Amino acid sequence: MQLKHGLHLAYCTNIHRGEDWRETFDSLQRYTMAVRAQVAPKQPYAIGLRLSDLASRELAQPETLASFKNWLETNNCYIFTINGFPYGRFHGTRVKEQVYLPDWTSPDRLAFTNRLFDILAELLPSGIEGSVSTVPCSFKEFSRTDEQVQVMCETLWQCVGHILQLSERTGKTLHLGLEPEPLCYLETSDETVRFFDRLQTMRPKDESLRRFLGVNYDTCHLAVEFEEPHDVVQRFQRHGIRISKIHISSALKVRPTPEARQALQAFADDIYFHQVVERTADGKIQCYRDLDVALKPEHFKDPQTTEWRIHFHIPLHSARTGLFDNTADHITGLFQILRSNPSLCTHLEMETYTWEVLPPELKNRSVVDQLVAEYRWTLNALGL
Repeated sequence: MQLKHGLHLAYCTNIHRGEDWRETFDSLQRYTMAVRAQVAPKQPYAIGLRLSDLASRELAQPETLASFKNWLETNNCYIFTINGFPYGRFHGTRVKEQVYLPDWTSPDRLAFTNRLFDILAELLPSGIEGSVSTVPCSFKEFSRTDEQVQVMCETLWQCVGHILQLSERTGKTLHLGLEPEPLCYLETSDETVRFFDRLQTMRPKDESLRRFLGVNYDTCHLAVEFEEPHDVVQRFQRHGIRISKIHISSALKVRPTPEARQALQAFADDIYFHQVVERTADGKIQCYRDLDVALKPEHFKDPQTTEWRIHFHIPLHSARTGLFDNTADHITGLFQILRSNPSLCTHLEMETYTWEVLPPELKNRSVVDQLVAEYRWTLNALGL
């Protein structure tokens, strides 16, 4: 939906299964339209589209794309952003570290992302910017050499060139957002700034980098890293890095007491990575590759002096409990900045993709009702 000050808000459809175009379109008709009926029945409705590589190939066929464009117009809907992070299957099978592959060393990642921009340029209404979000270059375990980093830089510059040509041909404003995430090549805002500086030094007089490449600011990911929104925004602004899109998502925050550690077993699924970042009272940070690793007895520390932040996207409206807190304060802190400077980023997307693996106590309503509740929470928190 379009909000004040030119902001656009949607939920990311990666919460639904959609590994080919037929399944993706079925989800839009079954779930997205049901959500729309409750939150924006009489106004243009924004969709945050997730496409796999297979679905993008199928949708890119001229007849299929024309048919979908007609469906959008008939239903008074529009696409302003595409989630291009997961390349392949995203539900019902082990994803874990495979979600970062192919990474930005691969021509497959480049071809997929370019195709998403081609699709978006066709679907995007005039007068609205278009964004695509993507992996944070790679997973740290996959990018061990400077040669690999150099290939990632060169491949991203090729993508920037494609976006530039597409923007000039269509007259539309398009940009790509790299999404920092725990234990990835781009993990913190500092690492992100250093990478952008490296990219710019490759072509110091080329202004297209700042125009077409930015950051997808996922509030869950940077909160897990114990970063503060004011610091992050200032850091990006000082270095001329645009915020392409904001992913509105909340993480688990706990004191790892024996009771909490026991309850956290319900969150340790076999599908997604749930990186854990631990901070002790003296400020020391330790990262665990996954929740099951952090829960091993040998990693027990005094819960009175230790805080865990866990990469598990929980519903935005989730209530705090005696055992579990959340990182909603990071979201509201960023919203406070956004209210004072709406031009900071006009693309907002709620992204709680973990619906299928939520423990029962967080899954006590239908997916449609959950999404409606997330809209209501977000609109109230935004205060616009």
